[in-house]
Amino acid sequence: MSHVVGVTASILGRAWRWRGAAADGRDEGFRPDDLVDQLLLARGVERGALDAHRTPTLRSFMPDPSLFRDMDRAAERIADALARAERVTVFGDYDVDGATSAALMVRLLRALGGDPGVYIPDRLTEGYGPGGAALVALKAAGTDLVVTVDCGAQAFDALQEAKAAGLDVVVVDHHKCAAALPVAHALVNPNRLDQCDEGASHGHLAAVGVAFLLGAALLRVLRGRGWFMDRPEPKLLELLDLVALGTVADVASLRGLNRAFVTQGLKVMANRRNVGLDALITASRLTRAPLCSDLGFALGPRINAGGRVGRSDLGVRLLTTDDPDEARAIASELDRLNEERRGIEAVVLEEALRAAEGQGNRAVALVAGRGWHPGVIGIVASRLKEKLDRPALVVALGNDGLGKGSGRSIAAVDLGAAVLAAKESGLLLAGGGHPMAAGLTVEAGRVDALQTYLEERLEADVAAARTGKSLSFDAVLSVGGVTPEFADALERGGPYGQGWPAPRVACGPVQVVKADVVGNGHLRAIVAGRDGRRLKAVAFRQADTPLGHAVLGAGSTRRLWLAGKVKRDDWNGRVGAELHMDDAAWADA
Repeated sequence: MSHVVGVTASILGRAWRWRGAAADGRDEGFRPDDLVDQLLLARGVERGALDAHRTPTLRSFMPDPSLFRDMDRAAERIADALARAERVTVFGDYDVDGATSAALMVRLLRALGGDPGVYIPDRLTEGYGPGGAALVALKAAGTDLVVTVDCGAQAFDALQEAKAAGLDVVVVDHHKCAAALPVAHALVNPNRLDQCDEGASHGHLAAVGVAFLLGAALLRVLRGRGWFMDRPEPKLLELLDLVALGTVADVASLRGLNRAFVTQGLKVMANRRNVGLDALITASRLTRAPLCSDLGFALGPRINAGGRVGRSDLGVRLLTTDDPDEARAIASELDRLNEERRGIEAVVLEEALRAAEGQGNRAVALVAGRGWHPGVIGIVASRLKEKLDRPALVVALGNDGLGKGSGRSIAAVDLGAAVLAAKESGLLLAGGGHPMAAGLTVEAGRVDALQTYLEERLEADVAAARTGKSLSFDAVLSVGGVTPEFADALERGGPYGQGWPAPRVACGPVQVVKADVVGNGHLRAIVAGRDGRRLKAVAFRQADTPLGHAVLGAGSTRRLWLAGKVKRDDWNGRVGAELHMDDAAWADA
């Protein structure tokens, strides 16, 4: 396959290649005229499935919920609880996936006539997942059934204590499972090792997606029992805004059913019927209907801020309230906490980077520090992963001799499985996750042993993932081709995110007219094409990298090819387009 504009080694040392066979017309001579078809084919869609992927709908992608292990058993137990007016408590997690999963279950149960309680553990004092003491206390306070969402798959001891106390627990999760499962009335998880093949093919779902499928199963059970003979049936589709938010914020792969969830969920979100989401959109200073990228970069971080540096239940309270005044107050508080989180993150990131760079070129960057806020270690791990291009784990060491860790991985390196294996080997007190992210609890004295274990287990995978590193492209444009209309056309191939990468273009050759550093190490440039047309280009957190140095030092004599994403620029009501750079290459004279 030919290299895009002849680039075999860019400024960041990567080859530029076409994305997929169809991108350069090598699919049996087939090259569609339609841009969206080209984008879909390049992302692995079969020709016969183009129509379904153009406008992803639940009708096209949603499986029968009953194919998942324990799904019908879970739905029957919740239906029984409604029929007997039992006390149900939804036990969630403090991140966006946990908050949206819990909110979906609460809203659905309310619409079905129930009055569910909510329990979100405190990140600092209780940690992740259901604890035995909390479950026993819920039973003592009158709870008959607990539904855990986005947690529970590894809660062996806690669920055993719940059973001993006579409490029924339904687990709704998506994290990696071990061969043995904790005791529960039902455990719904597409990543159960005993899952059928079709169910396992949905292992990329976020927990909120699994919760939605449980909701569909529950409605079917109730329909069969005649529950809606004298009452209206809730419209489950109206909760897709929550599913979209949780799916994108949890960095779930946007393939198959998840594409339908997000596509349709964005439509629901645009109507702004959820009072809490409406307030959050306003607090995020969005003046248009949210895009997929807004869920991950504007809305999600604010909900996360409650669990990271504030009160863990703020996100669920926001997403379940119908009081506009309460919604505005919570959204404002989350916005404030998000700013506070940024400051804390910056301090921890600086120290973590210094520690990682002092370790040399290891396959896995594992850093630990005392005084680091546990609420930001996940974000810091993500930043380390981006900068170092390898899996990263950040461990906050406490005064109790324990470390709380969070990790992020690179494509083709399953960090969740490695952490689970470390737990099963006895290195960790707790741990689990999915391929791209993981969490753990480790004794401070075993951090070095954990580093050695992960290094040995993942070294070959990381080397394979980084060998022959390249960038994939969908189009080559002149400066004049970067227009709002083209940006809109590209968006029609979305939603884009994990597993469904946003289109990348090569633009040029260009001359740098002006370049400077703004904000927190961001690069901003004005470039001109050979026809004199000008374009704004930005690169986030790239000022002090080879890319930033090249653009800042290009001067007026050397020309560049720029690589990046075309984005609509509506700043101050002025309609335009800009390029978000992620690489560059010197152009031939």
